[in-house]
Parts: sequence; C-alpha cells; structure tokens
Amino acid sequence: MEYEVIIGLEVHAELSTKTKIYCGCTNEYGSDPNTHCCPVCTGMPGALPVLNEKVVEYAVRAGLAMDCDITRESKQDRKNYFYPDTPRAYQISQFDLPLCVGGKVDVNVEGENKTIGITRIHIEDDAGKLVHDAYTGGTLVDLNRAGVPLIEIVSEPDMRSAADAVAYVEKLKGILEYIGVSDCKMQEGSLRADVNLSLRPVGQKEFGTRTETKNLNSFRSIARSIEFEIERQKAVLEAGGVVYQETRRWDDEKGEGFSMRTKENANDYRYFPEPDLLPINLSEEYIENIKKSLPELPESRKARYMSELNLPEYDAGIIISSKALSDFFEEAGKVCGNYKAVSNWIMSDIIRASREYEFEYDNMPYTAEQFGHLIQLIDSGKISGSIAKTVFEEMIKTGNEPEKIVEEKGLAQVSDEGAIKEVVDRVVAANPQSIIDYKAGKDRALGFLVGQCMKEMKGKGNPQILNKLILEILNK
Repeated sequence: MEYEVIIGLEVHAELSTKTKIYCGCTNEYGSDPNTHCCPVCTGMPGALPVLNEKVVEYAVRAGLAMDCDITRESKQDRKNYFYPDTPRAYQISQFDLPLCVGGKVDVNVEGENKTIGITRIHIEDDAGKLVHDAYTGGTLVDLNRAGVPLIEIVSEPDMRSAADAVAYVEKLKGILEYIGVSDCKMQEGSLRADVNLSLRPVGQKEFGTRTETKNLNSFRSIARSIEFEIERQKAVLEAGGVVYQETRRWDDEKGEGFSMRTKENANDYRYFPEPDLLPINLSEEYIENIKKSLPELPESRKARYMSELNLPEYDAGIIISSKALSDFFEEAGKVCGNYKAVSNWIMSDIIRASREYEFEYDNMPYTAEQFGHLIQLIDSGKISGSIAKTVFEEMIKTGNEPEKIVEEKGLAQVSDEGAIKEVVDRVVAANPQSIIDYKAGKDRALGFLVGQCMKEMKGKGNPQILNKLILEILNK
C-alpha cells in the first residue's frame, strides 16, 4: 500500500531579550550553572511573575513577518506538568488566545513553490536543563534556562517530506534572524523543532495516528528523524500493527528514534488562565508601529539582488540564507562597489573558508570593510586574483588589513612592461615547442606560457600585460 506522509512542526525559538520573560535575570547562554536565577524563575513559593514587554513586541514582530493576524486581547495560561527541570510543576504558556493566529510561509523545495500555513504563534517560558553526570550516574539541574522567553510557531500539517520540513525551518530561521528577535543558534538550542508525523493511505481523507519527535536542533537531525519515522510507521502498518500516539526522542549518533511516553492531549495539561498575570491588550497604534519597524525580509533582499545587482537566483538565495552573510555582502559591496566580485568570492572562497576554519558568518576573522579593500586591490591592479587568495588566507589567520599584508610580504603585482618583457623573452626562448603548437592552432600553448611566466614571477605578474606581450611574440 502507498502512504501519504503528513507533517506538522512546532518550532521553538528563544528570544534575544536582555532579560527573561517574567523576571530581571540575565538571558545569556553559556554561563556557569545556576548563576542567572532568582525566586521567580526557580519557582519559589510566593514569587510573582511580571511579563517582559519586549517579549510581546518580539512575538508580534514574528507574527507580522509571517502574515499572521495579531490578537488584540490575549492572555496567558498555566500548562500543568511535572519535569525535574520545571520547578513550578507548570509552564506559563498560551492556550486559547495566542498572540498570533493564521499566517503562512512560502518555501521552494526542489524548484516547486509551496505555502506552509501557520496555525498560531504564542509566548511561553523555557524549562531548565538536565545535565546527566556520567561519572556519578546522577542527574544535575541547571536553571539558567528556566524562564528564558520562547515563541512557539505551530504549523499546519502542510508538509509532505523531510525536504519540505527542512525548507520550512530554514525559512523560519531566516525570518527570525532578519527581524532580530532570535539568534537562532541551533547548536545552542535557540531554535529547535518538534516533528508531528503520521501516515495515511493515498486517497484517504482522515489523518493517521501521529507521533511527536521532540527537540531536534539541526536540519540534519530533522531530516533523518523524519525519514526514520516514516519507515518505522510504514513497517508497523504493513505488518498489521497499530501506530500509537506517543512522544519520541531522536538519538542522532545511533540514527534511531525511541519512544518516551504516551502523547499528552490538551486536557491532560489542565490549562487554566494564569491568575498572577494581567491580560495582554494591544492597541492598533502599537501593532502599526511594530509593522512599520520591520526590516527588509529575506525574499525581498533576494529579489533586489537579482533585479538591481544582476546576481543569479541561486547565488542570491545562498547569500540571503544567512542574515550575517547578507549583511556582509552588502557592506563589502558598498566599500568596493563591485557586488558581483563579492558574490563570486562568497560562493567559493568565503563559504569554503567558513567550513575549513570553522567560523560562523556573524564572527568572521575579517570585517566586511577589510574584504571590500581586498576587492579594491584586485580591481585596481595592485594584486592579481591568485595573489588575492594568498592575502585572503593571511586575513583569516591574522585579521590584518589586506594592504598591510601585501606590503609586508611583498605581494604587489608587477605591471612594469620592461620587467615583464624580460621574463617573457626568457620563457618563450626556453619553450620553442609552444610556439610551434600555437602556430598549429593549439591555444592551450598560450596558457602554458602565461603559467610559466607567472611561476617565474611568483604570481606577481600582471596577467593582462603578460598575455599581450606573449601574443606579440607568437603572432610575429
């Protein structure tokens, strides 16, 4: 039997506010355990929460960027459950009146445009973190993350493959980065996804029983977990078994998913309005001001790069996939005035170097201004393209200005015709067969002679002048 895959995602994004959602504790990743805690975020009796207004603003920004309707009169609710890293034994979330409803995200998957519906976006607080101690066999609790503000973006079940899901999360990541509400560092848990997946026989209207795989924090793990769960459910159904509604976890090292517990429904959480927090009332003016403050979004930048800067669609898509990379492109292009050259370097050397040297685009070892100056040195003829690659490697290692590297290492391009002609005469005289080959129509002989001249000049010869002088001799 053939099955149709039905996928919906719940994406949690930690918001980049300075403080937590209900207290004044610092919202910062990577600090010593339990150093950013207070009676509110550790759930002490009698401690009262106060809503961080910036959290509401960021959630509304996200909703507007995804074409959601903004709820004018909203509230928060208690979601009751016990985990060791949730000291209150309930989470403050939103149930029936989320801040944002409706909306959509457009994605392109393997050349096909698709629209993924957004059911809702609501605010809530994050839980702490359990640290399993391999030496003692015990488990420790770090509550620095408890109370960190989250938005949960719940999609419609509009995805039909792992590729759809990855494209959707990539698009969300881009939007959230561009509007400045989350750093979306998946390796730090700032952006993570829960995958709801079910199968139904092709042609059947009713959905099958879904499972939920929790806390996937990389595009690779999202794709692999989906592929695994599809095959697992197929095997169960084809063997005449029953797929149970359950919560599952993904082990990326083993490449397998495992059952954790039966899946809770809304009534299991015993939602009720949070009595310690006031309703959220948003004015039309408040929403309109946030709408006006939204920056240019990724797709708009992509269209501009293609129409105004004549970049190919593929190149423009790669550049706008990261806000940091796109900002770098724009800043470097302004410095040198040659956006096409910056784009070409991004598509080759910059992407390669980021992988080889393991740096993020928001933490490059050189600035956009420095890189713009490197392009200027090439365009002005002061260094050749091959020498520029050497300078670029030095920029990565030292962070120095390209002009300083060229001067200190003596890498300036030789454009003096007299000096170049001496080299050309020697090389041509030493390679008479190349003259014969060129006269016989073998054009690669010219490239060989240019290469030999460059080798003798250690890459510093002006290639235009070299070509001209060699051709003058060959065409005599």
